[in-house]
Parts: sequence; C-alpha cells; structure tokens
Amino acid sequence: MTKATGEAKNTPCEKPWWQALPREIQLQRMRRVMEEELTPRQRETLEAYHFQGLRPAEIARRQGIHRSTVARTLRRAEARLQRFLKY
Repeated sequence: MTKATGEAKNTPCEKPWWQALPREIQLQRMRRVMEEELTPRQRETLEAYHFQGLRPAEIARRQGIHRSTVARTLRRAEARLQRFLKY
C-alpha cells in the first residue's frame, strides 16, 4: 500500500486477478480440447514433449515408433489444438 493514498500498489511482476483470468480460462479450454479432441497417442506425445520436456527421439523410443512419426503426431496435435482454441 502507498502511504499517501492507502491503495494497494502492484509491482511490475504482479497482475491483478482480472488480468490473470483469461489465461486460466485458456488453460481450462486447452485441457478440455486435449481430453476430448486429441487421440490418445497425440495427447501422450504432446504431454511428453511439452510438459515432460522429452526429445522426439526419447518419445519415439518409449512409444516404440519412428522419430518422424513423433514429429508428425506433434504437428497434427498442435494444429488440432490451435484449430479448436482459435475461437
């Protein structure tokens, strides 16, 4: 709070709750699209790559598929996410 006005002062890193809301809504939509619109392999590959930080070669080894299949699956999953999250 500032001494002169008694109002809360936001530091540059802090955002008011109403500015954080759209991001949370976007995350909820992304989770829903991932669960409802992606195939199990697309979802598994996307999660391994983006959330677990695995490289395509490691994902391919774990799933027993070729690395190019991982790349194609990622590309299709990301395109599908983008299409459903566009609006």
